[in-house]
Amino acid sequence: MHKSLTLGVAALALTITACGRKEPPAIDVPPTDQPAGDASGVAPGDVELTELPAMQADLVAKAGSDTVYFGTDEFALDEPSKATLAAQAKWMLANPKVRASIEGHADERGTREYNIALGERRANAARDFLLTQGVPAARLLVTSWGKERPVATGSDESAWAQNRRAVTVVVR
Repeated sequence: MHKSLTLGVAALALTITACGRKEPPAIDVPPTDQPAGDASGVAPGDVELTELPAMQADLVAKAGSDTVYFGTDEFALDEPSKATLAAQAKWMLANPKVRASIEGHADERGTREYNIALGERRANAARDFLLTQGVPAARLLVTSWGKERPVATGSDESAWAQNRRAVTVVVR
C-alpha cells in the first residue's frame, strides 16, 4: 500500500509540474494538398510559403537569375544586382498574380543574430528596389535565413561569396 501511495504522489507531482510549463505556440502550417495554381484560399496580403517550381524556373529563364549577391558585411545593391532585380520586376509585373518571398542570406561568419539582421537588410534592399520598379508591396514578403541555409559549403571566400545573397522565391 505504501508503494502505491508513493507512486500516486509522484504521479500527482509530475502532473502539477507539467501543468506549470508553457508549451510553445503552435505554428500554423499552410496545407500542401491544394493544387499549385489555386490561390483562391489566400486572402489579399497573405503569402503562403508554398514554392511554385514551374513559375520559379520561368522567372530565372526570363529574368536571368533569381539571386543577387553582396559584399562582406554589405547590403547595398551594386549595378549588376540592380539589373537583375529590374529584370525580376519586369517579370513580376508581367505576372500580376505572382507573389514572392525575398529571402536574405549571409555567410557563416559572425553570430546567428548578426547574420539574421544582415540577411534581413539584404532582403529589404532587394524588396525596396522591386518596389521602385512598380511591384506592389502586398506581393512581396521579406524573410531572413541568416547563415542557416548556405548554398555552398566551405570556409573560404568562394563559398562565402555564394552565400551572401538575396533570393526571390515565387510563392503562392
